[in-house]
Amino acid sequence: MPELRPRGEEDLLEHCQDLLDYTFENVAYLRSALTHASGADHRLSSNERLEFLGDAVLGLIVCELLYRKFPDYLEGELTRIKSVVVSRQTCAKISQRLGFEECLILGKGMGMQGPTPPSLLADVFESLIGAMYLDGGIEAARRFIVEHLEAEIEETVEGHGFVNHKSLLQQNAQRQFGATPTYLLLDVAGPDHSKCFKVSAQIGRQRYAPAWGKNKKDAEQRAAMNALSELAGEPVPFAAD
Repeated sequence: MPELRPRGEEDLLEHCQDLLDYTFENVAYLRSALTHASGADHRLSSNERLEFLGDAVLGLIVCELLYRKFPDYLEGELTRIKSVVVSRQTCAKISQRLGFEECLILGKGMGMQGPTPPSLLADVFESLIGAMYLDGGIEAARRFIVEHLEAEIEETVEGHGFVNHKSLLQQNAQRQFGATPTYLLLDVAGPDHSKCFKVSAQIGRQRYAPAWGKNKKDAEQRAAMNALSELAGEPVPFAAD
C-alpha cells in the first residue's frame, strides 16, 4: 500500500527530509526546491533556479567521480558514461524510486492529472541537489549523489546503456573481413584477491594491441576498443606495456 502524502506543509517538508536522509538548516531552500511553477506565487519562487544550479552541481560531482574512478578511460569514454548517468531519464527514475512525487508542491488541479510526468520528477531531483548544495555545501550534495548514482555508474559501465565495444568490433569484423573476432588471454598478474587480465582481440590471423582489465570482461572490452582504434588508424586507448 503506497504511503499517503503528508497533509500539511510542515509534515511534507519533514517527510522529504526523511527521504533525503538530510536535515536542512534553512528549510526555505527545501520548500523552494519542491515548489513547481504551478504552485508558486511567482516564477522566481519556483524550483526552476535551483534546478539550474543542481544540474551544474550534479554534472561536476559525477565528472569528478568518473575522473577518479576510471583513470585509464579517455575523455570520450567518460563523456559517454556521464551522458547516461546524468540523463533526465536517470534523474526521473531515482526521483520516483525515492518517492519525491509525494512531496511536490503543485498548483490546484496539477496533482489530479494522473501520474507525475518524468520531466517534473527529473526537475525536482536536480532542484533538491541544488538546495542541499546551498544549505550544506558541496559535501552534502556529494554524499547524496554518490549514494544514489554510484550504482548507476557501475551499471552503465557494465554495459547497460553503455557502448558495447565487443559488439561494435564484431559488426566491423564481419562487414570488413567476413570473420568473427576472438579474444586471447595473454597474461594474468596480481594477487588472488586483485588479479588483472591481459587480453588481445584477433580477427583471422591479425592480432591487435592487447589491454589489461580488472576482470576478463573488462579486458575484452578494452581489447575491442584497441582493435577498433587500430582499424580506424587511430592510437590505441589502452596501451598494455
